[in-house]
Amino acid sequence: MTHTAPLLIGCAAGFSGDRTDAAGPVVDTLIAALAQGPQGPHRQRAFLIFETLAERTLALAQLRRRADPDAGFEPLIDPMLRPVLAGCLAHGIRIVSNFGAANPRAAARLIERIAREVGAPVPRIAVVEGDDLSAPERRPLLREQLGERLDGLRIVSANAYIGAEAIAAALNAGAQIVVCGRVADPSLAVGPAMSHFGWRADDWERLGRATMAGHLLECGAQVCGGYFADPGFKDVPGIDAVGFPIAEIDADGRCVIGKSAGTGGQVTEATVKEQLLYEVHDPAGYLTPDVVADIAEASVEAAGVDRVALGGVRGHPRPTHYKVNVCHEGGWLAEGEISYAGPRAEARARLAADILRSRLKGLALRVDLIGALSILADDGGRMLAATPDGGARDVRLRVAATHDDRAEAERLGREVMALYTCGPAGGGGVRTALTPRLNTLSCLVPREAVPTRFEMVSP
Repeated sequence: MTHTAPLLIGCAAGFSGDRTDAAGPVVDTLIAALAQGPQGPHRQRAFLIFETLAERTLALAQLRRRADPDAGFEPLIDPMLRPVLAGCLAHGIRIVSNFGAANPRAAARLIERIAREVGAPVPRIAVVEGDDLSAPERRPLLREQLGERLDGLRIVSANAYIGAEAIAAALNAGAQIVVCGRVADPSLAVGPAMSHFGWRADDWERLGRATMAGHLLECGAQVCGGYFADPGFKDVPGIDAVGFPIAEIDADGRCVIGKSAGTGGQVTEATVKEQLLYEVHDPAGYLTPDVVADIAEASVEAAGVDRVALGGVRGHPRPTHYKVNVCHEGGWLAEGEISYAGPRAEARARLAADILRSRLKGLALRVDLIGALSILADDGGRMLAATPDGGARDVRLRVAATHDDRAEAERLGREVMALYTCGPAGGGGVRTALTPRLNTLSCLVPREAVPTRFEMVSP
């Protein structure tokens, strides 16, 4: 059944590690809106989405799955979902997420267990698959695109950014919860809109509009003033309890962006414009697996308190290829820090850096003087060398280096530790770390080479 009543989609996460208390106010607001809206067979419907993947999140998930076949999904599923799962199921709010990461089926099993533990009926859960291209049999497909760049790489993960069609199909089949791996972020909203309104997969104008609604939602509190805030320049009220966004999408794909009731932050024309342009390389050609969205003539207008309408979005035929990220082992990242304070602190920190450069030949050191010159410095040290000692009295020296050989990388931590007594004077608070490094390659693969599907796994 297709519907004409506007669709409500709330977002409760913008990345893995986002706040776990975000979903409660969003769900409460959705429940209140459903109670006030039209009832009957064409009543308003609501979805809750969680976007918890970034470029390297999947590689980390694959490493966890290697260590434990039952792991590899979003580690915060339980605290994010448990407080709201029963309420969502009781009020017909369906959930779409990329919680699955490298192991959607294990994520679905966990959600089923949470439902039982909170006393809710076990929901109909579907998993969307097809994005994972890391199996050995998919290597020829990657080689066709990457050629010799693939030689010698120890691949950790390879995933295509698939689109909304399988999500919509799962919802049409009755899924109450859809668990995905790597789908494009806006597709988490496009799938519910396709299902709710009955749009075709080539309805480019509507898909373009829904994609930009999903784009406004996908970074969570960012559109509600979080990432927007800049004190004294762009002040945001109540940012300590910033709310998360809710989109109201109509049958033509147009949307109004608001936020959860009773929360801080703000939704204004300015916050929406910033998020609208966030990570968009070409406003007239924003490439997604569902559509090429076009915001070259988009309009943003206030539609009430904390409500902003987006119009003027167009859509063009989708790309013929999917983007694929290939993450591979990239050696080791070694880091060390030590603090210097008081008179001549910066001079002592600079001397310590010189000592480390001399003793760690073979390692290309990144040197930061935190408190004097760090974020704006460069890996090669040219800015540090050209910047005279400014007399800073509170400096933390940070050095870092990468190397394929773990033993070579470990030298850095030992040498930083030795600065305690080998000089210069007054160093303290040493911390060291050694971290496996992940590197990324990207390529495009033909859509037809990446079939997607859904499967109902519970009950």
